Amino acid sequence: MNLTSAAPAVAPASTASPLLRMTQTTSTCLWNDSADPAELSSAIGWGAVGATCNPVLALSGLSSDLPRWQAEIRAYAAEHPTATESDIGWQMVRRLSVQGARLLEPIFHEQHGRNGRLSIQTDPRLYRDQEALVRQAVEFSRLAPNMIVKLPATRAGIAAIEESTHRGVSINATVSFTLPQALAVAEAVERGLRRRAESGLGTGSISPVCTLMVGRLDDWLKVVAARDRITLDPGRLEWAGVAVFKKAYRIFRDRGYRTRLLSAAFRNHMHWSQLIGGDVVISPPYDWQLRLNASGIEPAPRIDDPVSPAIVADLLEKFPDFRQAYDQDGLAAEAFESFGATRRTLRQFLAACADLELLVRDTLMPSPG
Repeated sequence: MNLTSAAPAVAPASTASPLLRMTQTTSTCLWNDSADPAELSSAIGWGAVGATCNPVLALSGLSSDLPRWQAEIRAYAAEHPTATESDIGWQMVRRLSVQGARLLEPIFHEQHGRNGRLSIQTDPRLYRDQEALVRQAVEFSRLAPNMIVKLPATRAGIAAIEESTHRGVSINATVSFTLPQALAVAEAVERGLRRRAESGLGTGSISPVCTLMVGRLDDWLKVVAARDRITLDPGRLEWAGVAVFKKAYRIFRDRGYRTRLLSAAFRNHMHWSQLIGGDVVISPPYDWQLRLNASGIEPAPRIDDPVSPAIVADLLEKFPDFRQAYDQDGLAAEAFESFGATRRTLRQFLAACADLELLVRDTLMPSPG
């Protein structure tokens, strides 16, 4: 694979794709929501300067080149005869992530570590264990010089974010949907950076990110609407995640937090188009990048355009869950992992861990029937 694709020739802004125009004309960064090497190489071509991954995406990346990864699974299992299916599966995730990190390393050096990073996610099964999360975060951060490590915005995860930052890990908070979670992440990072500075250690190489899974908040409110038979004007629920992100961005900017916000879990073009112009990261899946590039939508700065007060008021009135997500004090830290979108997402990530083990099992011990 040609690593020179990490620094593509710059097309004139007037003729470039919408995503490339965004990266050329605004401070908003594009990351690829996948560690798949082929997808990442294409995304770099239209301006991507980073990549994110999660257990579902990692499993998809392995499955997309299954013969190659099955061969690696067999070889690793032969070299490590006592390794569990989980051990082997996560070793493949490490290798997939390192492969993606290599593609981004030229950008990492060019941009002095602010971008050019590959996000690898800690094991979702550790979401309640602060110490285990920190151990894995430190280990994962050493897999490549440009690794950034995803930690969940659960109660234990927030504590792990502070400690991991103190130990020099660049973190990306995930399983995060609400303003209270984003603020808790930013404050944890600030505490970690202060502790690190007070210990005489450098902080310049640390580049933290906080993901807001905007589409998954929309998804959850739609579940609530169906469950509770709530009726509202069509399209209003599509604004929920956008409204939370915009409010979080204003607060982050006003308070001078050193953590950047990242938009993920795309469900509509507004998860990109409404957030352009801020010093933020947009991380669409590869298929969404193709759709956005073909959309004809002008990548104009819209991050400071307010969401209609009538829409926000309607959501606040009809959805206590939106109030929890939108108000600064809407959700206490001990309630982070009981929030509906958190439970749904953690369960999906945990299921992906089981599917990863199944992939290893089917490779090493295929069904006889």
